[in-house]
Amino acid sequence: MAGLPSPNKPLWLLAELTYACPLQCPYCSNPLDFAQQKTELDTEAWLKVLREARALGATQLGFSGGEPTTRPDLEILIAEARKMGYYTNLITSGVGLKPERIAAFKAAGLDHIQVSFQASSAELNDYLAGTAAFEHKQAIAREVKKQGYPMVLCFVLHRQNTDNIAEILDLAEELGADYVELATTQYYGWALVNRDQLLPTREQLQRAEPIAHAYQEKFKGKMKIYYVVPDYYEGRPKACMNGWGNIFLTIAPDGTALPCHSARELPNLTFPNVQEHSLKWIWEESPAFQHFRGDEWMKEPCRTCPEKAKDFGGCRCQAYLLTGDATNADPVCSLSPHHETIVAAINQANPDLPSKALIFRNPKNSKQFSKI
Repeated sequence: MAGLPSPNKPLWLLAELTYACPLQCPYCSNPLDFAQQKTELDTEAWLKVLREARALGATQLGFSGGEPTTRPDLEILIAEARKMGYYTNLITSGVGLKPERIAAFKAAGLDHIQVSFQASSAELNDYLAGTAAFEHKQAIAREVKKQGYPMVLCFVLHRQNTDNIAEILDLAEELGADYVELATTQYYGWALVNRDQLLPTREQLQRAEPIAHAYQEKFKGKMKIYYVVPDYYEGRPKACMNGWGNIFLTIAPDGTALPCHSARELPNLTFPNVQEHSLKWIWEESPAFQHFRGDEWMKEPCRTCPEKAKDFGGCRCQAYLLTGDATNADPVCSLSPHHETIVAAINQANPDLPSKALIFRNPKNSKQFSKI
């Protein structure tokens, strides 16, 4: 595309090793049709990806999924990534992990493990996960800390658990967390399907925000707490992925290269595969990665907005999913012509409206857990 500046280096590589996962979370970011996507890159193909991304300048590497620990070659990938000079981060549910494998990751050179929780109680955690996982998660979190890793916990926040934010942070303190990410649900994939049941109300946020800030102050210098209000309530869009194809590169299990993990939902874009193209060509020249770089694609009001260099027009996936056109201004922006879709979503989040059942990532495996 003419007139585009040379792209920055892809500093952050997210390796989605697999869509396999023992959990059934109703806000999962994996594609809705993940069960039909059986292909996974083998070990050598992933090592080629790591080498090529490192040559392009990537320094941060996240192993994700699904559940990345279901890959038996994970130790090999960690060890080779360490030799290449990556800082490596494992993003895991902890389910299926044992102390011996955590030790093997340590020996291979893994730098960082983030353990996710669904809630602060076994009842709600296991309902949302679709399996009895809470006690094991606690044991794994303690083992991670015992083996010398920083304790990094992630809690995905939504309407079902936002009122328990104090209990969540009390659990984090009990487990000895060094970092806690209160990760606001992003409404793509399964989370969008369940948005009416997951989007917190304004009243919930008004109660939760001062609690989060009070805990941030209480544990200053001891436990770092990250908390962000959902962008639906902010009036301005987030700088999604710090810009399209700017510093983040995602590789899906089948080798599809994406500017973000949700981008494959966009129509009329053919995302290249690492088995057919070099990462250098993909990052620097492929039409899909060039498509939303710069601002030539922008419509008004984004094109003349003084904030466009900060928020890049917001999220292209969100614009498409909510308006049907990825070039529209992100509807969360109060200046967007489509902002009424966000207002309607917030109104629909009214807990007094008739309740719908959550749709789980794999409903068959979650029937044994009754609704809270």
